[in-house]
Parts: sequence; structure tokens; C-alpha cells
Amino acid sequence: MSVATGRSAVLEQNRSPRGERVLRALRTPSGAIFVLVAVLFVAVLAANPSFGEPGSLIRFIGRTAPIAIAAIGQYFVIVSGEFDLSMGSVVTAQVIIAGNLIGQDEARALPVLALMLVFGAFVGLVNGLVTTLLRVPSFIVTLGTMLALLGLVLYWTGGAATGNPADSFRQIGRGGIRDVPVLEIIPYPVLILAAVAAGAFWLMRRPYGRTLVAVGDNAQAAALTGAPVWWIRTRAFMLSSLAATVAGIILVGYAGVHPSVGRGYEFTAITAVVLGGVVLGGGRGWVLSAAAGAFALELLFTLLNFVGVQSTWRDSVQGAIIILAVGAAAQNWQRRRRTAASPTHDPNRPIEAPRPTPGTTEGGT
Repeated sequence: MSVATGRSAVLEQNRSPRGERVLRALRTPSGAIFVLVAVLFVAVLAANPSFGEPGSLIRFIGRTAPIAIAAIGQYFVIVSGEFDLSMGSVVTAQVIIAGNLIGQDEARALPVLALMLVFGAFVGLVNGLVTTLLRVPSFIVTLGTMLALLGLVLYWTGGAATGNPADSFRQIGRGGIRDVPVLEIIPYPVLILAAVAAGAFWLMRRPYGRTLVAVGDNAQAAALTGAPVWWIRTRAFMLSSLAATVAGIILVGYAGVHPSVGRGYEFTAITAVVLGGVVLGGGRGWVLSAAAGAFALELLFTLLNFVGVQSTWRDSVQGAIIILAVGAAAQNWQRRRRTAASPTHDPNRPIEAPRPTPGTTEGGT
């Protein structure tokens, strides 16, 4: 096939009807997660029809918002080719900070909120700089940060619930816009999730987002183009810690102040990201698919609960999902390599790929 013929095929594919392009996107790992969410939603409805009532559904979205926000933050790090295992401890630390520094003094709410955001950004900055400048694997760096923060929290609290922030601060997680027709209430976490998702989508469409994906795909090639790889990845760690901070702020509202609040959040977020079709190792994945992975995960746990499966199986299910999703991604990658190395492939001809379609793993946005 000539280069001209290949380009014509690409142009023809990009000019195909929108419906055909949507179906093509749904066949990708990042697109398939939305199909899975729909299937799980129908299954939950079959097990408990009252789940589909507007009030119940909007409350479910509000409960899932913290883990979806955490998954969005984890996405930035994973798509850049790194890991952030400190997310759960950041959530816990932020909950403890809010509970003990605000107390019942509402005048402290805004200053402490600003302190929490600065603290979250600082943790991400440290993780990023140690990973990129000192070249310590992010798995080790963030594992150390996780243990360090957990130790500080246990020292501060003695391992018991302590602190109780003012009700005005807790309303961020438990309140909402009331007297809404049909829905009755729109929880603030739903609005926060919508804002975070919109901001993440916008950011991934900007030059930073595209460069972040390029760094995850091939850091050396990105560096040769002049991209500051160390700063791009460091900002990804900062975004991850800030997302954990936002999740912690929400959790203060309805989960209370306890040193175990954020335990396991990092693994749940990673599971959601992997379930959303984001490739471990970086360079492939859509940010909204990571959030959809969180909803698929929570729908699955809700379904298991409705059919009588004990909650103790939750960790086992998460582990199985990670293994299966990573295995499927590896098989897909090997299949693509075999296709590229097949005799019918001309190595001297540039590979012509279709323009990335939103929702696919090809463009990372």
C-alpha cells in the first residue's frame, strides 16, 4: 500500500459518520468501560429496582465522587508512566488536619482549607522531585511517603478517632442544593466531581496534557523535543495529591474523622484507572475513562452487596480486576507489535494512524 493510499484511508476513516466513530471508540479499552458501566447499572437495577430512582441514583453518584476524583488524580501520574501509592495516606492526613485544626471555630475553615491545599501540593511536589531529579522509582518514593504520613497520623491521633470540624465545613461532603425538582437534592460532591472532571478534560486537551501523554509513551523522545520531562511529571504528582486533598475534604463530611478513612484509597484508585483502560506504564488512556472506572467499580460492589456477597471479598475483587486488566492490556500490546512486525507491514513506510477519537486510548485525552 502506498503512502498516498494510506493517507486516503485515514482521511476516509476520519470522515466516517459520527455513529461509526462512536462505535469504533467503544471497542477500545477506554471506551469499553462506559459499556461496562451501563451493563452493571442494568444488573444493579435488576437486583434492586429502587436503585434507579432519581434520589437514590444522585446519592450514589455523591458517594462515588471521592473515589472518582482520586482516580482522576491517579490518572495523571499513571499516564505519565509513574505510580502514586501515597494517595490514601494523603486523604487520611487531610481528614485529620481538618478535624483537629478547624474544630468548632468556623472562622478557621477557610484558612485550614487553604493549608490543606498547600500541604497536598507540597506532598506531590516532594514525590515528583525525588522521583524525577533523584531518579528514585516512584513506587519506592510514594510508598515511603505513604508510610511516613501514616506514621505521623498515628502519632497525632494515637490511632483513634479525634477531632470534629465545624458543621459548615462538613456540609461540603454531606450537604447540597435542596428542593431540586425530581432529584430533591444535588449533593455538593456531585458538583465538585463535575468541576474536577471538566477541569481534567480541559487540561488534557491543552499542550500540557498532550505532552504528559507523550512523556508517558516515550520520555526520551519527549525530552528531545524540548519538553521538561521532570517538571511535567512533577506536576502530575502535584495534581494527584491535590485530587486526594479534594477527596479528603469531601470525606470529612460523611465519613467522619478517623485515621482509617483513607486506607486503601490508593489501590482503589489504581484499580479504577486500570479498569478504565489506562495502560500501566503510561502513554495510553482517557481521563474520563478513569472516572468511569470508579463508577464501574462501585456499581460492581453495589451489585455484589445486593446479591448477598460479603464485603470481605472487596479486596479480592480489586486484585482480580487489576490482574485481568493488566493481562488484557499486555495481550493487546503484544498483538499490536506482532501486527507491526508482520511480513505485510512495510517497515520503510511511515505508520499512518487515524486522528485520535475522544474516548479512545490512542490520544490519551
